Amino acid sequence: MAETMPTGVDDSPETAPTPAPTHSTTQLPAKSKRKKNLLVFTLIVLAIAAVTLWLYITQWRYQVSTEDAYVSGNQVQINAQISGTVTAIGVNDTDMVKAGQTLVTLDQADNGLALETAKAQLRTAIRQYKTQTATIQQADVNISQAQTAMNEVQSQIESAKITLLAAQSDYQRRAALMASQAVSQEEVQHAADTVKKAQAQLDAAVAKQATARSAVVTAQAQRNVTIANLGKNDVLSQPAVQTAMANIQTAWLNLNRTQIIAPIDGQIAKRGVQLGQKISAGTPLMVIVPLHDLWVDANFKESQIKDIHLGQAVNLTSDIYGKEVVYHGKVIGLSAGTGSAFSVLPAQNATGNWIKVTQRLPVRIALDSKELQQHPLRVGLSMHAELDSRDQQGKPQVATATASNKPVAQLQPQVDMSGATKIIQQIIQQNQS
Repeated sequence: MAETMPTGVDDSPETAPTPAPTHSTTQLPAKSKRKKNLLVFTLIVLAIAAVTLWLYITQWRYQVSTEDAYVSGNQVQINAQISGTVTAIGVNDTDMVKAGQTLVTLDQADNGLALETAKAQLRTAIRQYKTQTATIQQADVNISQAQTAMNEVQSQIESAKITLLAAQSDYQRRAALMASQAVSQEEVQHAADTVKKAQAQLDAAVAKQATARSAVVTAQAQRNVTIANLGKNDVLSQPAVQTAMANIQTAWLNLNRTQIIAPIDGQIAKRGVQLGQKISAGTPLMVIVPLHDLWVDANFKESQIKDIHLGQAVNLTSDIYGKEVVYHGKVIGLSAGTGSAFSVLPAQNATGNWIKVTQRLPVRIALDSKELQQHPLRVGLSMHAELDSRDQQGKPQVATATASNKPVAQLQPQVDMSGATKIIQQIIQQNQS
């Protein structure tokens, strides 16, 4: 009969007790994990170092860059060309203007009167020319009349000579007959009186001829003087007319200069003129900065200059747009000297306590106008310039000078002189008729 086991007694076979872990066995996994992490870290560092070395060998060592670069541009000075009182101001600082836009207006009263005075001078000069022309015509008439009178006197002289010869012949005949008492003493005396009368008439005709000849000479002299004063027989060639025309052009120019206009597109800066201000010729009024025509002056170290060539491509970034916006420029020139060489007080290095300082040479970089239009810049902004020294397609640093008649910068004409020409033509037409 089977034996029953008491309740609660475990009849399973006995198992050996688990031994407690020792200290050496717990350190093995930790060391293994640490070695693995160290290996991974080492591999990452080596990979980064390899990539860095590869980038340096292939790219970075050829990159020439500087943070010492700033945006530059032309600053068009707006100055008063005549004296006057400011009556209107059309712009303020930061305003954008177009070429031909009125900036400042000066009082026009004095210059308007000067123009009217010049017009009157031209009218007077033309009328004086007409008077002198009429004087020449009258002198021609006087010469013709004097010549006619002299011809008439010459006829009178010839007639008087004939009369005198006849009287002398009659006197001689009668005087010869008086000895034979063929004629009376009274007849002989009458013949002698006739001779004296004929001689007196001849003398009077000769004197009259001298007077007529003097009148012809005087008329010719007056005509010659008038012709000499007129010069060429052309109203436009007369000195008085030319002076009056020049006065009209000057007055017109000064009147138009009371309207001070913008010679170029750009932005207003440094406006110093005020309403009611009395200004003189040459007074600075404001500055216009053409923001469409900017460049960058990058100051590279002297050790970097050997890698820079004219025409070399340059990548530039600005602090206001960050690295997302890259400007693609081009080297257009290297300065003739470092910044310190052209300073007001250049360094004196002939002393005993000289310390070498790395010099920087300004390099001018042109900017793309389309990129400037998309992302405008302002004069004086900081730029980062970077170029690849492997790019050797540009010209050498010292290029051969070539003559060029193209101006570096040019302003539009501010005054149209056609209005003055039209005024002169109208006055000449009105006063010549």
